[in-house]
Amino acid sequence: MKRLITLVLVFLSLSCLARGKGKEIKLLYWNIQNGMWHDQGNNYDAFVEYVKSLDPDICVWAEAESRYITDTGVKMKIPEDQYLPWNWDILAARYGHPYTLIAGKRDTFPQVITSKYPLKIVKRITGNGEDIIVVHGAGWARVDLGKGQELNLVTLHTWPQKYAYLAEDQKASAAAQGGDAFRAREIQYICEQTIATVPGAERQLWLMCGDFNAISSVDNAEYRRDPSDKVFLVHDYVRGNTPYIDVIERFYPGQFMKSTFSGRRIDMVYVTPALYGKITSAAPLYEGFAASQRDPREGVLHTFCHPSDHYPIWLSFRIK
Repeated sequence: MKRLITLVLVFLSLSCLARGKGKEIKLLYWNIQNGMWHDQGNNYDAFVEYVKSLDPDICVWAEAESRYITDTGVKMKIPEDQYLPWNWDILAARYGHPYTLIAGKRDTFPQVITSKYPLKIVKRITGNGEDIIVVHGAGWARVDLGKGQELNLVTLHTWPQKYAYLAEDQKASAAAQGGDAFRAREIQYICEQTIATVPGAERQLWLMCGDFNAISSVDNAEYRRDPSDKVFLVHDYVRGNTPYIDVIERFYPGQFMKSTFSGRRIDMVYVTPALYGKITSAAPLYEGFAASQRDPREGVLHTFCHPSDHYPIWLSFRIK
């Protein structure tokens, strides 16, 4: 028995050493609600300290544009009032990221990537100019991780409403689940413009993350919807037509890990099998600065939360 215990301990030690080899890459994704509206009046000091405490190598921010005056629902009327997205290079430098780019932007809800590693944009995706519109835009970037290794990073933020974009009769469109059908067209187009263009992508390092504004059928034990419900179209497409793996689902089988204050899981991180095999940790973050709460003042901004109505998602992986 002592010999068996010794062998097990040796095996565990070797496994830990094996996992410790190579370079660890830490990624943080977060929908920061209106350009971190919560902390902009504080010069983003609390936000910067939180990011520094996590020390990510790569950050993906959704809703990365200033839109409202702090603690109000009053929209900023002139560009000069908007610190973000135009000053992400200055803000990112405060938490140690010298590289920044706007990955996806069509309106006032862009996604921004900041990084310790060099970035380059491959494609910004807004639609085909005809029958497909990607309302908030999406992006495909590459992160140079060194030694010839690259991370293909796809960012997105799909249409949020129950009715379809530009629907003439919004009520009728919502009743017919037009918004779900519209999101499904968005995600199909985004995938067709990114991972589907690269043969053998499943053997490469790909990561797709964002606010999908859609729930997944893998969580239906929580939602208890009809399996044929259109609300599942977006993630059913990803799961059935791409090599992507839902990281949080795999790391927490049988558990429901919400990503929003409202209790839904609509923020996702998908990776290819080649990247999934390198992941060492993954989790939504619910504590500390990331803890979401409604404004306690009666009648004030009932739709907004502090610091965001979404929770961050953390992921780390090792490469040689």
